[in-house]
Order: sequence, then structure tokens, then C-alpha cells
Amino acid sequence: MAHPAEVEVLNKALSGIGVDEKSIISILGKSHHEHQRSIRKGCSKFFFEDERQFERWDDTAIKNLKLEFKRFKDAVVYSLMHPWERDARLLKKALKKGPQQYYVIVEIACTRSSDQLLGARKAYHSLYDRSIEEDLAAHVKASERKLLVALVSAYRYEGPKVKEDTAKSEAKALLNAIKNADKRKPIEDEEVITILTTRSKPHLREVYEQYKKISGNTITQDLEAEMFLRETIECLCTPHTYFTKVRSPNFLF
Repeated sequence: MAHPAEVEVLNKALSGIGVDEKSIISILGKSHHEHQRSIRKGCSKFFFEDERQFERWDDTAIKNLKLEFKRFKDAVVYSLMHPWERDARLLKKALKKGPQQYYVIVEIACTRSSDQLLGARKAYHSLYDRSIEEDLAAHVKASERKLLVALVSAYRYEGPKVKEDTAKSEAKALLNAIKNADKRKPIEDEEVITILTTRSKPHLREVYEQYKKISGNTITQDLEAEMFLRETIECLCTPHTYFTKVRSPNFLF
């Protein structure tokens, strides 16, 4: 018969975010029929008796466990990969899954250094015999396409120098693009795309501050209706704000 402490440990090991593999293996590794039966009785969140008094797993619990074990497997596999390969595979996976996963592409393109992003593009070539840019152009049909292609192609200056006058001028250009959104979406505006995909991150943070002085609002406040562009700018200019709202599993590694 299972000790009550073992049942408690097993309940905790199978609950919440993640799976405690060590505890599960240590208990089940020495298990026999009666021991397993008492565990099933004790773990009522995961097992129940149906109308025929047959003791069985709850299907939802199995589904959740499979998901947790898959996350564990992915965490192990991805953590051992070269970072360039990992990013390349995550980019490919996001493309396959479609628009709901495009934020992964944004996160990788906006948070990696220029050399890291270039390395991911090289890895993509090696893994898939084509470029990430051509796959983005082929698969993304909506207005995000130009921005995404330009983001992954970027090789930004990474020094500290910022030109305040240029930042002020570009903040005005962003404001004009947002004001004229009824004529053309800001995400399709060539000047907006150029600013966001060629300027250094310190420069973009200065543009963000200059915009706030001119508009009275932040760019993200004025882009309330343009979620994809808003989140891209947030990821580039205020990553701490972005990642408090978007908890992506890709950044566990």
C-alpha cells in the first residue's frame, strides 16, 4: 500500500506547471499492483471509478500530462541545441503554425543581437535549404509580411550613439503614419518599416521618448487598434513591458 506521504508527493508532482519527473520515477519505480491501486485511490484528481466501477485515468488529466511531458522534452532538446539552430527551428515552427505564432518571429528578431540573428538565418539555410526571408514571403499573406521579412533581415548598429534630431524627425514620421491610418495602415508604411528595422535599439528608445513628448501619448497607446505593430514596437523599445504581458515559452532557454 502506498504511504500517504507518497500519495501527497505524487499529487504535487503531477499538478501545476511542469512535471516533477524525479519524484514520479522514485515512487513508481518501486511500485507493484497493490501499491499502484492505493495510489490511484489517493490521486482522485487523476483517477476515478466509472459507472461500471472500473478504475480509470481521467482523459483530461492524461491530455494535460502529455502536454507537460512534451514541454519537458522540448525544454531538454532546445536547451542542448546551439542557439542559432534553436532559433531557426523556432522560426520554422512558428511559420508552420501560422498567424497565432508570428509573435515568436517578432520576439526572436527583436531581442537577438545582430550577430545572433545572422547566425539564426545561417542555421535556417543549413536546416531547410532555403532562407527564412523567402519562407516568410511565401507563407505570410497578410499586411505583416513586409515588416516580418525586414525584421529578420536586420543587421542593426549596436553602439551607443543616438542622433536626437533624427530621432525627433522619425517620431514625427511615425505620428503622421498613425494619424493617416485611415488612408494606409501604419504597418504597410515604408518609412515606418524602415525606421523599425534599420535603427539601433538605443535610437528606437529615443524615438519612443520623442514621440511621447510630441504626441502626449506613447506610440503603443496610439496604436491600440494595430495590435501586431504595437507589440513589435513594445518588444523593440520596452521589452520589459512586453514580456510582463506575453509569456513566451521560447524565452525559457
